[in-house]
Amino acid sequence: MKVAIMQPYFLPYIGYFQLIGAVDLFIVYDNIKYTKKGWINRNRMLVNGVDVMFSLPLKKESDSLQVVQRNLAADFNPEKLLNGWRGAYARAPYFEETFALLERIVRNQEKNLFGFIHSSIVDTCSHLGLGSEIRVSSDIAIDHELKGEDKVIALCEAVGARTYINATGGLDLYSSSRFQSHGIDLRFIQSVQFEYPQFGATFVPWLSIVDTLMFNSLDALRESVAHSFTLI
Repeated sequence: MKVAIMQPYFLPYIGYFQLIGAVDLFIVYDNIKYTKKGWINRNRMLVNGVDVMFSLPLKKESDSLQVVQRNLAADFNPEKLLNGWRGAYARAPYFEETFALLERIVRNQEKNLFGFIHSSIVDTCSHLGLGSEIRVSSDIAIDHELKGEDKVIALCEAVGARTYINATGGLDLYSSSRFQSHGIDLRFIQSVQFEYPQFGATFVPWLSIVDTLMFNSLDALRESVAHSFTLI
């Protein structure tokens, strides 16, 4: 079984979904510390040829809390996000079908940050036709006080993983020999830049999947998700 484990991210770039598509089981962390100014509740879109941040506003709570303990702000207005996307992408070739997906995602009544993002990941995977199983880390019976590589290995062993695939950002974090000693093959996914027209402007890479969906057919995207990467 091929397994990947990642933090939850709100409408992340295409590489996140390539990782999901490359495995049999994708485990998404809920019991991991929320990272302030990270990518958990925000990403980038294209506005007049420039990358601009969009985000989910959060209730003011301790920065030491886990993602599953954080909540959306009481004044979160999904229409504000939708209007921003509409203004940026209304002329994009695949606006209508993408906007319908975004409406389903942001009009979710869930107020818990993890629950909201988890639902958005599941919905986007369904839209892309990805059939990988998705599980939540805290539902897997391990010692959840473990950290880093120890926790990853414990999760892999608990679900019977034979291969663990991680983003290349983990190249300096994980030891192939350590994984091998537990009978697990460690691999890394390296995305190939998927370039496409963005209103005729200079291409801005690695934006949110929102941007990629707006400018590409589902057939083209599914092809890219399935093949535009290498495993090292």
